[in-house]
Amino acid sequence: MPRFTTSDGLSLHYKDEGDGLPLLCLAGLTRDGRDFDFVAPHLDGVRLIRLDYRGRGQSDWGDPATYQIPVEGRDAIELLDHLGIAKSAVLGTSRGGLIAMVLAATVKDRLRGVALNDIGPEIAPEGLEVIKGYLGRKPTLKTHKEVAAARAKMLTGFANVPPERWLREAQILFNETEDGLELTYDPRLRDAVLDGGAQPMPDLWPLFDALSGLPLACLRGANSDLLSPETFAEMKRRRPDMIAVEVADRGHIPFLDEPESLSALKRWLDMLR
Repeated sequence: MPRFTTSDGLSLHYKDEGDGLPLLCLAGLTRDGRDFDFVAPHLDGVRLIRLDYRGRGQSDWGDPATYQIPVEGRDAIELLDHLGIAKSAVLGTSRGGLIAMVLAATVKDRLRGVALNDIGPEIAPEGLEVIKGYLGRKPTLKTHKEVAAARAKMLTGFANVPPERWLREAQILFNETEDGLELTYDPRLRDAVLDGGAQPMPDLWPLFDALSGLPLACLRGANSDLLSPETFAEMKRRRPDMIAVEVADRGHIPFLDEPESLSALKRWLDMLR
């Protein structure tokens, strides 16, 4: 099981597979490297590196005060250092995209390019409220099958998703035990996020603008409640060279193996080689 130790002493899990262009994959808020299971088989010619953030997946739990984007960005760079990689492309899903923007503003020389999955410099309040509703809370459902059925009925913005995909999503999100389902992350992540939310939201557009000069792609779920059409339009206005694609029948977040997603990612990767 590949692991490395951060500068503040946590042991973090990662996966490092394939050969070619280094591609660091950064997952969503409560998720881990398995976020990229669906797209991984389609990414040829890349060295796919997947990090489990601190407090998520198979990584150590730490002080919840460190469950912050700048610290997670530092962990990502320390992983690249551990692997001896000077520059990497970054594919960031949701929170991972915010981390990528912070890296562009602080250590841009370590980046080859950035692809954002359903995230931008403005986060729609309605989507944020949905996240707060489930964050850190153990589900009342007892099995993966129950979660899969519930997500198929209740998750807004999604259509034409086969049942086996919802089941795999449930298996990624929760561990099934004799006593029911358990979170695959430290539930104290809720405290970290809510404490941060007590402060005024900073202007993140300078972080997006820091991506200037880097090959950039952005995927938006056509029905996303987190990345609004208005924010997406402004991103395209500021970066007319950005590969910008809306993924039909998807909310927050696209799975990344949709035809539109794969086409956009291939075009973006071709720009980096």
